[in-house]
Amino acid sequence: MNTTTQAEREIAVSNQIIQIPLRQTGRIAGVLYLIIIVAGIYAQFFVRSSLIVPGEAAATAANVASSHELFRTGLAADLIMILSDVALAVAFFVLLRPISTGLSLLAAFFRLVQASILGANLLNLFIGMQLALRAGVSVATEPFDAVALIFFDTHSFGYAIGLAFFGVSILVLGYLVYRAAYLPSILGVLLMIAAFGYLTDTFARILLPGYAAYEMVFTVVVFVPAIIAELSMAIWLLVKGVRDVPAPSVVSELASSPAGYA
Repeated sequence: MNTTTQAEREIAVSNQIIQIPLRQTGRIAGVLYLIIIVAGIYAQFFVRSSLIVPGEAAATAANVASSHELFRTGLAADLIMILSDVALAVAFFVLLRPISTGLSLLAAFFRLVQASILGANLLNLFIGMQLALRAGVSVATEPFDAVALIFFDTHSFGYAIGLAFFGVSILVLGYLVYRAAYLPSILGVLLMIAAFGYLTDTFARILLPGYAAYEMVFTVVVFVPAIIAELSMAIWLLVKGVRDVPAPSVVSELASSPAGYA
């Protein structure tokens, strides 16, 4: 009896050691994801979309020059988003490592590559802003306007390239979430659907010469599944957290079985 009781206590302690860090990691991931969503939407839709006019160099330069303080807040929001994304890559690796170390590492790597691309890509916005400000004080504004718009367009394309890596990351992430017994499988399905939206948009930008005519359609294809999947994931992690996590031996056995998790 004493031996059995001692064994049960050891199992309970072991499970607590496994569960507590993952639960805390899940909460942290939820907070980081919400920061990323809010900062990203603010920078893209409330700042850049209100100041950058596609194909209109003079109007864009005038908007950025007259509202450069607002434009700078967009840069700051982008930087906050990218820094949070690096931390989130680590959090998701820790959270999903019990399912597959290799796949969770792969998802983290693709997310970190995305963060690197987006971080370097901010230089295009900064240089474009400087050129727009120069255009505002120069007599011959046209060359500065045109070059500024080129940098803003380059940033837009670079952002799409980064999101291709992000798409692969959440495709793998979605599969891991789908297999995890301690997260709702529907979240994994939603993330995988959103991943295809990101990848579709990036390859459309590369392959379609007339992409600009369909840009709004592709924006919907990306934004609607993404906001549903990623916001649901963030809120679930923040409010509900992860379910009970079985011991590592049980996780390995279930993850490698054809049936997966019940």
